[in-house]
This record gives sequence, structure tokens and C-alpha cells, in this order.
Amino acid sequence: MKLTIVFSGTQQIKDPDNKGGSTAIIPAPHMLPKAPDSTIPGKNTTLSIPGSSDRFSTSAMMERIPSRWPRPVWHAPWKNYRVISGHLGWVRSIAFEPGNEWFCTGSADRTIKIWDLASGTLKLTLTGHIEQIRGLAVSQRHTYLFSAGDDKQVKCWDLEQNKVIRSYHGHLSGVYCLALHPTIDILLTGGRDSVCRVWDIRTKAHVAALTGHDNTVCSVFARPTDPQVVTGSHDSTIKFWDLVAGRTMCTLTHHKKSVRAMALHPKEKSFASASADNIKKFSLPKGEFLHNMLSQQKTIINAMAVNEDGVLATAGDNGSMWFWDWKSGHNFQQDQTIVQPGSLESEACIYALSYDVSGSRLVTCEADKTIKMWKEDLTATPESHPVNFKPPKDIRRY
Repeated sequence: MKLTIVFSGTQQIKDPDNKGGSTAIIPAPHMLPKAPDSTIPGKNTTLSIPGSSDRFSTSAMMERIPSRWPRPVWHAPWKNYRVISGHLGWVRSIAFEPGNEWFCTGSADRTIKIWDLASGTLKLTLTGHIEQIRGLAVSQRHTYLFSAGDDKQVKCWDLEQNKVIRSYHGHLSGVYCLALHPTIDILLTGGRDSVCRVWDIRTKAHVAALTGHDNTVCSVFARPTDPQVVTGSHDSTIKFWDLVAGRTMCTLTHHKKSVRAMALHPKEKSFASASADNIKKFSLPKGEFLHNMLSQQKTIINAMAVNEDGVLATAGDNGSMWFWDWKSGHNFQQDQTIVQPGSLESEACIYALSYDVSGSRLVTCEADKTIKMWKEDLTATPESHPVNFKPPKDIRRY
């Protein structure tokens, strides 16, 4: 008698010798699980994944490729070590003297105050503007300080006489930013009239008007070689300018919101720009997009600065101050400014920040009328503050 058994819950048993062709249905016995091939000698061993189907998932067989994203350099966290009060209004701008002995701040109380960097004491107060002072710069070759404000005025102060010796007239509205050219005696100012104006420092002549932005020019920096002038605007674009021809070399349209702050790296040929959507890095002189910083501060960023060690600091409208590793874009510290006692919580806002000439001190100008000074925590080690870094999975190309 020959049996054909089909194992599927029940089974049919057919007897070929049975002439009547009757079929008996009996319940199938429970089968023992089949031994894996790997345990049978002479069989090829195959990869078995517990809980997986016959079709293996490809991730198990894929070779793991290490991320090519640069690992962040370890930086010590920064801490606030001094708070200076003295201004009677929001502190809007800051500039350091090339000798690194003092720095000056401009405020909504219409004064410029000069402070000793080592002790934080007030050395001098300059009055003359009739609106808040939004831009300051100290000359490296002359004893001059330049200031610009909402009163449309751009002034040149002689620090030997402590008085205004020149005024530059031409802006049709408030002046929001100011920069000195590193090698030629010219001054660059950008303002609410959407124009970046170029001035001859000595003769007060209006050399050129760099027109092309559709909205306020709120950030500017200058370089010795082309593009010698780079401007950021509320129209969310960054423009590179040919200073000789007085026209745009190229326009970067990567940002979606106002570019309120830019920072030129002191050594590398690259710069970063900050907007409410992202902080982006670009190469110079071509302006190729390098990458976004790996986190989003999710606030309006008013100011940013980078030192030679590659620590980028960005300051927000909500009082947040974030520190980034320049090379990798990793955010290694998030700090929150504390308002002066008696101030409103809404006055936790940082308007300007700058490193000193050595890059070891950071000074912030805030809406609670104070100036705060920061330095690296020397007690920190890579063991006490380890780098918590996850390389990005998808790299945005814009």
C-alpha cells in the first residue's frame, strides 16, 4: 500500500490498490521543525537572521561604509565671567581695538562707550549721535573710530582728540552695518535704503553706491582680494561685489529669510552666514555652498563671530547663544543668557558679539543694557565634556 501525504493541517491518504477510489482524511501529525542546513554536514552554510523571512533584508548583507563627514574637534565649553552695566539703552554694536587693550560699544542711549578689556572699567563716553548706534569699527592704520546709526549719520572720531573730525553724508535712511577695508582707506556702510555705500575715509567722498539689494543691507564685510565686499540683506540674498566696477559679481540665494549676520573665517577662505532658517557655510572667492550647520537654532540670529580655533558663536533674539565647531558644523554648546535683575524676560536678547583680537574672550551686547564677557572653561576636559556627535545621514546640497 502506497501513501501520499500532504502536510497542511489535515491530510488525504489515497490507496492506489483501492479500486473504489475512496479517500480517507485523517488529521496530520505535528511535524518537528526542519534542522537548519548549517547543522547538516556537507551542506552549504547560509546566513540566517532570526525573525526574518526567506527573502533576506539587504541591510544585513550591505557593507557598512563609515561616514566621510569630518569629526568635530573637541572645544572647551564657554562660560560667562563678567557682566558690565553702564549703558542706559539696548547695546547694539561692538568693535575691538587692534592692540586688544580696549573695546567700544554703541547703544540705543545714543552714546559710544570705551571699556578696558582686562578690568571691564569705563574709560570714555562719546556723544554726538542723535539715534541708536548700530555699527562700529576701529581702524588698524589710524587712530580713528567709525560709527553709524539710525540717524543716517556715519561719523569718524579721532581718538587722540576724542571728537568727530568727519561725517559722511549720503544715506537716505538708517545705517545698519559698517566695515573697513583691510588694505585700502575706504569705509563700507549698509543701510535701510538697500544700498551699500563706499566712502573715501580721508576726503569724505562718496566713491560708489553698490545697488542691487531689494531690502535693507544688514551685514557687510570686506576682504583684501575679490570679492572685496560681501553684503547680506533682509531680501534673503548675499551679494559679492566687484569694487572696481561697482557691480555685483554673484548673488547667493540659498537662504529663505533675512541674512542678518555673517562671519569671515580669520584663516580659511570661507565664511558663514546666519538666517532664521539655517546657518550656512560658503567658500571664497567663488561662493560655492559647503554645508549647513548640523542643528537649527530656531530663532532670529542677530550676530555671529568665529575665532582662529574654529569656534563659531551665534547669538539669537531669544537670548540663546550657541557654539559650533567650524569644520564639522557640530553644535557643542547651547547657552542661554541671564537677564540683569529688574529686567523683563523678553530682554534676553543678544544684538552683537565679537571675539577679542586673541580669540580667547567673547563679548556680547544685550537688550538688558549689559555687556557680558565669556571665556573658555579651563577646568573642562574631553572626559568631563565628551563630544556627542552623530554624523548627518542625508547631506543637503543647498
